[in-house]
Amino acid sequence: MCGITGFLDTKAQSTPAELEALARRMANTITHRGPDDSGTWADGEAGIALGFRRLAILDLTPTGHQPMVSGDGRFVIVFNGEIYNFGELRQELQALGYTFRGTSDTEVALNAFSQWGIFKAVQRLNGMFAFALWDRRERQLHLVRDRLGIKPLYYGWMGNTLLFGSELKTLRAHPAFQGEIDRNALALYLRHNYIPAPYSIYKNVFKLSQGTILTISSDQPDPETKPVSYWSAREAVERGISNPFTGSEQEAIAEMDALLRESVRLRMIADVPLGAFLSGGIDSSTVVALMQAQSNIPVKTFTIGFYEQEYNEAIYAKAVAQHLGTDHTELYVTPQEAMDVIPRLPRLYDEPFSDSSQIPTFLVSELTRRYVTVSLSGDGGDELFAGYTRYPTANQLWRQIGWLPPVGRKVIRKSLSLLSPAQWRDLGNALPASLPLGFRPSLLADKAQKLGEILSFDSPQSLYHLVVSHWQNPSSLVIASHEYPTALTDRSQWANVPDFTRWMMYLDLITYLPDDILVKVDRASMGVSLEARVPFLDDHRVVEFAWRIPLSMKLRNGQTKWLLRQVLYQYVPQTLIERPKMGFGVPIDYWLRGPLRQWAEELLDEQRLAREGFFNPAPIRQKWAQHLAGKQNWQYYLWDILMFQAWLAETH
Repeated sequence: MCGITGFLDTKAQSTPAELEALARRMANTITHRGPDDSGTWADGEAGIALGFRRLAILDLTPTGHQPMVSGDGRFVIVFNGEIYNFGELRQELQALGYTFRGTSDTEVALNAFSQWGIFKAVQRLNGMFAFALWDRRERQLHLVRDRLGIKPLYYGWMGNTLLFGSELKTLRAHPAFQGEIDRNALALYLRHNYIPAPYSIYKNVFKLSQGTILTISSDQPDPETKPVSYWSAREAVERGISNPFTGSEQEAIAEMDALLRESVRLRMIADVPLGAFLSGGIDSSTVVALMQAQSNIPVKTFTIGFYEQEYNEAIYAKAVAQHLGTDHTELYVTPQEAMDVIPRLPRLYDEPFSDSSQIPTFLVSELTRRYVTVSLSGDGGDELFAGYTRYPTANQLWRQIGWLPPVGRKVIRKSLSLLSPAQWRDLGNALPASLPLGFRPSLLADKAQKLGEILSFDSPQSLYHLVVSHWQNPSSLVIASHEYPTALTDRSQWANVPDFTRWMMYLDLITYLPDDILVKVDRASMGVSLEARVPFLDDHRVVEFAWRIPLSMKLRNGQTKWLLRQVLYQYVPQTLIERPKMGFGVPIDYWLRGPLRQWAEELLDEQRLAREGFFNPAPIRQKWAQHLAGKQNWQYYLWDILMFQAWLAETH
């Protein structure tokens, strides 16, 4: 795993030494992504420069150094990621007459491009990757991102120069960079707590969309050139639904087990110490169980715990680890240790990002990196196997409220607002302790508030849009803005699916998963020079098979992830797994009223907001006052603003 960057100056007025010096400066901004080695390459005549930072995972010798030139001299690459079927491809290429200097997957990829061409070769790669490939013969630059968007890649034209890199900070290091904040993207951020691809926080800078290739010719550069898809999540979803798995339940369990076992096995290949995140939930427990089943030594597993019981999953992780016999490490962190991460977030995430589980994700990454260089993660299980509680409840909610006339919904909505959060908490305290987790006092007020908002919508799609939204009208908050169309609002991007549940799962697969979950894991892990591998996602065969599984094998009798549970129960007793789903969260709401109050006050100062000119201060100050008074819990809304304000102060 590494960090890449570079640029294509179509005016080509610099010497190779000057180009390399600039590429080196850009690459050094992401040393955390690759502390083991660095390199640059440039062609002064073409105006192309490539920069690289290496985290050595495979082939730790100098033959794994990048930028790497293909054996025939045609291609030069900087590659971030892993190709897990590189051994199989290597054997095939050797049979075709190719020779290899080292043992890296990057060299295999270069020879694959020489043999099959970039488009067909990329389709044969099993893994996660973002890379820049310069074709010296055709004088073309290819930027490529993996199928699910696991590895990041930004790009943008600044005048006559195309900049690209793993993180925005590489682009900012180039003298041509113009960092004008895109207010329309900022409005999207306030809705989602992340900025959806292909947009970024800056005008004219984009995230390369998942599963695409952007090709730019230095002889005829066209800033309007669009990425071309080589793999489509939409096509995979529609193909899976139209060609469903027709075997028995036992056959489905067996095939899913075999696919996941192989995916995990390939992701255990490394020339450095390896382990896994373990929360004790279904997804991470499945990954760890399949690792341990294929290892003759105890697998290293890691979790963090919190002293606040409602946020603590460590006890469950420990029980699973003891059953499987892993070499388990847990670290309990205090609120102060968690809050100490907050000043690091703006530079770590490099773009406004306000999923507050970024804090524990960083802490578990930091813990894990003390012992290993690679860690497997269970991300993706919720999206593929219908794990989010909104999947079984959304249809039920709509059935319950869809028949109500608008006037009836308005009356109920007004009734819900009559009680303050404190009164809702009192009500929760009065309820029996045996009720489900959602009825605990700290969540009851949030759920009442959300239900009130849900009652204001008139279709299941608009209901889902609400469920995944924070600020409901961000364009009124961000001065001179309107929201760009996204996959959620642009019907032309919707897959043809037969039901609302799978529609939600598809939208999560192409929006929330790559732009929130995978961003969170990538920045947190790479911020401490740890490679995170995701067996559910970076093997596209798992994704494609999961979409062939009937919905009845995912949701059953109100239970989520039925099929994945059956796979897991072959390794771990059901009693260790069956518990209410917990979020990987921290008590932001309490912190803002207590130890973080002064920090937040400074960032939310009315005069400061007015001077900076991005936000209408009034609604922010209103929510801040209500939150401090305990009248409403606006933690998510306020965290959105605070993370932007902290990012702005750090980078501008």
